[in-house]
Amino acid sequence: MFTKKSTRSALVLLVLLAFAAPLISAVSSVPAAEAAQETEVAVETQAAVETEVPAEQEAQPQVTYDLIRVDGAPMTADPVVTDVEGEVYVSLRAVAQALDSDVEALWDGQQFKVVHWGVVDVIAAPGACYVTANERYLYVPHGVQTAGETVLVPLATVCKAFDASYVANGDGTFDLFRGSGAITPGWEFYNADDLYWLSHIINAESGNQPLSGKIAVGNVVLNRVADSRFPDTIKGVIYQKNQFTPVRNGSINKTPNAESVLAAKLCLDGGEALEDVLWFNVKGLRSWASRNRPVVATIAGHTFFA
Repeated sequence: MFTKKSTRSALVLLVLLAFAAPLISAVSSVPAAEAAQETEVAVETQAAVETEVPAEQEAQPQVTYDLIRVDGAPMTADPVVTDVEGEVYVSLRAVAQALDSDVEALWDGQQFKVVHWGVVDVIAAPGACYVTANERYLYVPHGVQTAGETVLVPLATVCKAFDASYVANGDGTFDLFRGSGAITPGWEFYNADDLYWLSHIINAESGNQPLSGKIAVGNVVLNRVADSRFPDTIKGVIYQKNQFTPVRNGSINKTPNAESVLAAKLCLDGGEALEDVLWFNVKGLRSWASRNRPVVATIAGHTFFA
């Protein structure tokens, strides 16, 4: 049997339970919600990590170019081998870097330079008829060429600049062989006395002629040095009796212009405008050579004879 007091206590307890039930429900639901959120975040994070990992790629085989081999190994950059009037031209950058992996390539808007600092530097200006290498002047009769952004020079010129040699094979390929790595510099190669007299006679005889005409005069002098019928030094050839008018009239002593010095260096480095020439005179002039020797060519104001 319930008393009034116990009945009141039961009613109070029921009221308290009614108010507490929602709070208990809310509190118990929080961990579940947070757990669900954490699960979603974990899934998103895993997905993000998975998308950042690059797909595994198969290694691609290295492309090689068998047209030119360097010490037996094919080149890994396109040498751009082409023919220019019967002479083999190649990419200066590609072949230089194949011969020397430390070579850097530079372009200043007018000329292209490949350089291994302190060892060799080669400069080629598109359109120029020579390339410089360690202050040597290498004649390029057909000029420095371009193909798009590629600068092309004769294969023989690149090899000479890097003191390399090459063999042209019957199948159209070429084998290059490294040498010392660099051409002897100009300050060691050019003999001062030879350069002095050759540049002076070129200037005195053809100072107003085009560069090819200057080189041809230099060719006459050097061909005579190599011929047993003439003296065996440049000065000796120039001063041989009754051979060169500038010796008689004194113009041999005039200071040569810059292009005459350039022509002398090109000749001393093997540059030839004309082969086998031993005489020349003013175009149209009747002379012993014009009557007795075969004409090789006429360049501007001079006719050259073999």
